Amino acid sequence: MDGTRIAFDSKDEMIAKSKEFWNPDKTQFWMDSGVSLVIDRREGYFIYDVSGKRLIDVHLNGGTYSLGHRNPEVVQAVTAAMQYFDIGNHHFPSLARTALAEALVSSAPLGITKVIYGSGGGEAIDIALKTARHATQRRKIVSIVKAYHGHTGLAVAAGDDRFASLFLSDNPDEFPHVPFNDLDAMEQALRGRDVAAVIMETIPATYGFPLPEPGYLEGVKALCERYGSLYIADEVQTGLMRTGELWAITKHGITPDILVTGKGLSGGIYPITAVLATEQAAGWLTEDGFGHMSTFGGAELGCIAALKTLEISCRTETRSMVHYIADLLGRGLRRIQESYPDWFVGIRQNGVVMGLEFDHPQGAKYVMKHLYENGVWAIFSTLDPRVLQFKPGILMTPDLCDELLERMEVGIEHARKEVRKGAHW
Repeated sequence: MDGTRIAFDSKDEMIAKSKEFWNPDKTQFWMDSGVSLVIDRREGYFIYDVSGKRLIDVHLNGGTYSLGHRNPEVVQAVTAAMQYFDIGNHHFPSLARTALAEALVSSAPLGITKVIYGSGGGEAIDIALKTARHATQRRKIVSIVKAYHGHTGLAVAAGDDRFASLFLSDNPDEFPHVPFNDLDAMEQALRGRDVAAVIMETIPATYGFPLPEPGYLEGVKALCERYGSLYIADEVQTGLMRTGELWAITKHGITPDILVTGKGLSGGIYPITAVLATEQAAGWLTEDGFGHMSTFGGAELGCIAALKTLEISCRTETRSMVHYIADLLGRGLRRIQESYPDWFVGIRQNGVVMGLEFDHPQGAKYVMKHLYENGVWAIFSTLDPRVLQFKPGILMTPDLCDELLERMEVGIEHARKEVRKGAHW
């Protein structure tokens, strides 16, 4: 190691040490899945294995790299800032934190007035849930079945039982789950007037991006208002122009009481997340501003990265590019689907937020493997492995979109052949 390069004698040695010292189960899972990926160099929408294999990245670590890996403008902003800033001190007013907070409030739905910072998505969700509990003086949090909101204390309890039960955090009395797109079930959960908040991803990512039915999210917001519960919009994966609007929730005409953003907010350069809240919801900031403390929350270098990321995302040409990419890839995917209608059975799309459905309980895992072999990195949906999460970047070029579609068709065809031969995951 010389400060910029870390070397092992071989890739196999590195993988063995990953299993020994880091995460045995996850490392072995990828080996068993036929994805022996160890990311080395990364640039734009390409990642390179240590072996040199190039992959078009349409996983983007959940949208963290929406602007591309190591976006030059974000890198330049942070590099310049390092001559002056560091993490900062979370106790004191800060130039960078204040500037970003003002920019986020300006970008948010009308009624949002305050910003609270975290360093990761799970922490930000925890902040949002604590904020709702304080504002309503209620404990119960309602989320949807197969929800995912992170892995920290309150966040994991609000998510799917697979992760909550692992850490003894499953608590159906305080964290009930209701089916997605079921307003009757939502009203049944809220009618007791004991729910602090409903938390929902505007399009649930880890569940495979099922789209809300017309009027559903609007109906949930109306129920929250009727029964005195807050509406929390988890926009960690759907925000920052990925749907063609800066915040996906605004496409539904909804002003949430609390909005959570992360992942892409950092430009993939420095960790930062934020909770945006109305004056009423954020009352604890006036009552006791020390109520939540986070040493790395709102780190000043992260604020600089986020300011540049927000500025790029809000450009008129960026919005236009998202609509262009969404149309180009949507048409191309539908053409591929027409060639394999018995296998590639559905496309869920809102902007460049996409879930691709396959006719097999583990279908997206097969597609993922064959895409990897053919130079594309996309990931299956953890809580619905029939569905491939397909998340192109918002600044992709037309030529790269064309190449991606060509590689997608080959990978989808090869996966179909493997499954039809009777392969078993």
